[in-house]
Amino acid sequence: MKHLNLIIILAIASMSINAHADKNTDAQQAYQWMTNLKGEWVLSSADQQQGKATKHKLVAPIVGTDTTAMSFKLTGKNSTVQESLLPGNKKEMVTMYHCQDVGCDQVKATHYCAKKNQPEMVAAPASSSDSLVFNCDMRTALCKSKEDHIHKISHQISNNGQHLKTTYTSWKDAKYLKDSVYNFDRK
Repeated sequence: MKHLNLIIILAIASMSINAHADKNTDAQQAYQWMTNLKGEWVLSSADQQQGKATKHKLVAPIVGTDTTAMSFKLTGKNSTVQESLLPGNKKEMVTMYHCQDVGCDQVKATHYCAKKNQPEMVAAPASSSDSLVFNCDMRTALCKSKEDHIHKISHQISNNGQHLKTTYTSWKDAKYLKDSVYNFDRK
C-alpha cells in the first residue's frame, strides 16, 4: 500500500512538473516571438489600413511614407522588448514586454498610454505561429475598472515576417469600446 501511495505521489508530481514545463516553454516561445519583431516598421499604404486610427490628424501624414511608425528594440540585456508606437509623435506610446521572472513562466506587458494610464497585460496561450495576443491582467485594478484603457493588444505577422497588423482594443465602462488597427511593413 505504501508503495502504491508513493507511485501516485510521484505521478502527480511529474504531471505538475510537466505542466509547469509546458507553460514555461509557451512563455519562452511567446517572448522569442516578440523579439523577432525587432527593427523599424512603417505604416502601410492607406488602402491597407482599417478603421479610424490611421486617419487621426497626427497619424495620417505618415501613412504610406518611409517614416518609422513602430519600432521594437531589445533592452536590459535582451530581457525586455520595447515597442514604440509613433515614435517622436505627440501620440507616441510605449509598451514593454518581458518575462515575469527568470524562468519565464509568463510573458507580461505594460502599455504606457496616451490616455495617461498603464494597463498591465499577460500573453494569451499561443493560438498560432503568426499571432500573439496580450489580454488585460484582470488581477489589476485598472483592467477591472470603468476607466478608458487599452484592454488587449494583438500582433499578427504575415508576408514572411514583412507585414505586421497590430490592434489595440479599448474598453470603457467595463466593456468593449473600439479597436485601433495599424498595418505596418518592415522598413
